[in-house]
Amino acid sequence: MTDPIELARRNWIDAGWDDAAGGMAFVTSLVRVHQLLLGRIEDLLRPHGLTFARFEVLRLLAFSRRGVLPVGKVGERLQVHPASVTNAMQRLEDAGLVERSANPADGRSVLATITPAGRSLVERCTEVLNRKVFSTLPLGRTDVDDGIELLRDVRRAFGDLG
Repeated sequence: MTDPIELARRNWIDAGWDDAAGGMAFVTSLVRVHQLLLGRIEDLLRPHGLTFARFEVLRLLAFSRRGVLPVGKVGERLQVHPASVTNAMQRLEDAGLVERSANPADGRSVLATITPAGRSLVERCTEVLNRKVFSTLPLGRTDVDDGIELLRDVRRAFGDLG
């Protein structure tokens, strides 16, 4: 089977866009790998009633010292739009996995607290993702570490790291 991204790269070169062909192929490959990984993750989480976005919220809360964070801080740490956090929180609360309450230290903000059911679920799902995705990437440890550094450089260049 011919690689469609390589075919597109050759088309870019044939069109006279040699200087952009590699970048286009890199970005398109990165987006495709994202789609493949997210699809695999979503398939594994679906039977547990979670999406990856909701898993990330639960995992972040479970990692916090007391299992409680301001909702705004969750959005900052996960680098997502406040509306996305609100939607995820609502669904998690409806499922009994998170509880929201007014922040007693600041009446303007809302706290999210992971429930025992949420903590149990996120631990089970983390084990599944660790076993079936995160520890089974088709790359060696050095390649993974190099990839992290490469992507960190790209993120830094786009101002993602401050």
